[in-house]
Amino acid sequence: MKNNRLYAMALSAAMTLTSLSPLAVQAAPAAPQQPITSATAVPAKPDITQLENFSELFANAKKFIDNPKTWDKIPAKVTLCIFSPGGANGEGFDFVMENIKELPKYTQIAKNMGLDLKITMKTPLDMHIDFASAKLKRKASSDISFRIYTNERVATEDFKAGQCDGVAISNLRARAFNQFVGSLDSIGSIESYEQMSEAIRLLSKPAASKYMVNKDFEIVALIPLGAAYIMVNDRKINSLAKAAGKKIAVMDFDKSQAKMVQQIGAQPVAVDLTSIAGKFNNGQVDIIAGPALIFQPLELYRGMTEPNGNVRGAIIRFPVVHVTGVMMMHRGKFPDGIGQLMREFAATQTPLAYQFVDKVEKSIDEKYWIDVLEADKPGYQKLMRESRIAMTKEGYYDKNMMGFLKKIRCRFNPASYECRLNDE
Repeated sequence: MKNNRLYAMALSAAMTLTSLSPLAVQAAPAAPQQPITSATAVPAKPDITQLENFSELFANAKKFIDNPKTWDKIPAKVTLCIFSPGGANGEGFDFVMENIKELPKYTQIAKNMGLDLKITMKTPLDMHIDFASAKLKRKASSDISFRIYTNERVATEDFKAGQCDGVAISNLRARAFNQFVGSLDSIGSIESYEQMSEAIRLLSKPAASKYMVNKDFEIVALIPLGAAYIMVNDRKINSLAKAAGKKIAVMDFDKSQAKMVQQIGAQPVAVDLTSIAGKFNNGQVDIIAGPALIFQPLELYRGMTEPNGNVRGAIIRFPVVHVTGVMMMHRGKFPDGIGQLMREFAATQTPLAYQFVDKVEKSIDEKYWIDVLEADKPGYQKLMRESRIAMTKEGYYDKNMMGFLKKIRCRFNPASYECRLNDE
């Protein structure tokens, strides 16, 4: 398997600037961007110097910095754990380092807010930050250590045990900590990148803050990782009817996936990120689902290609889930209010993630893609909706999140038949 990339690249790209330190992050809101779909032009990289476009966030950050209570809780040491299947030698880690090189821009912006910063990279995985406020006559420093995990389960367990102050993992895995946020990755509930951008924007508002907290755990960033597509080892499996009886890979820790597979008459096969590629490429499973980000690093084209080089399998260009990643923190470790500011800042960085997703999707040769017939799409959307409602009733998905996402869908498509119904 090639070294690198998986979806941790997008996770790292968008999270780097929201996880470097409790204060440096808040000093630099980014320029506004319009949400996009995979069919629209990708926006330019956010210009962090355009503060006038974020006056409210700028004011909140200034208030946070000028609050003496903030300085009382600046941690001396912070451990941030990041799931990256490629490890510290992968392309995802390289992307993180490229973003860290931009930190000098933040120091100047912070200085304009009355905060002096000195940032020193002691090693590629260790950062030292000195803070100083002339207004409060206060100084503090933090040592930030990055831990890179190639096993998401281990990263999650270390965070739960308090060995990580913050962690970057998939939302699917994070559902165990926050069912409301975890239900964002529900089947068919988001239909476009525009809708996901709007969902993240609204969930990052102060009005949604109570839903981001569960005991000591707080979601501090939501990162889009792109649409998950059905991938098959035989392009003749181009409908749900033809999926009946086939073997479909499901994540071993998420029972909801097995439930969905059984509902269509297929056979669930438990996998994890270390085994999914081998089972697909060796024919032990016929169908998997995932974002385009996993195609190249897991070499899934091997499971779609015959020995003579002819393409047998396909990626079905019809999103079933929009995948997200999250960053969580232990609330007691950081100053009060940091989580809300981080969420607002992270929401402005959504275009960075979509630039990456768009690039990856376009990098996959067109010969691997097939389209769903337009006449079949309404039926699939209806089936996904019925499955989503059933799984909400059974407790897999959070009812409040389902209602919230329906409002977003109807805002973008008010003529949809579901907007006249009250069962979700």
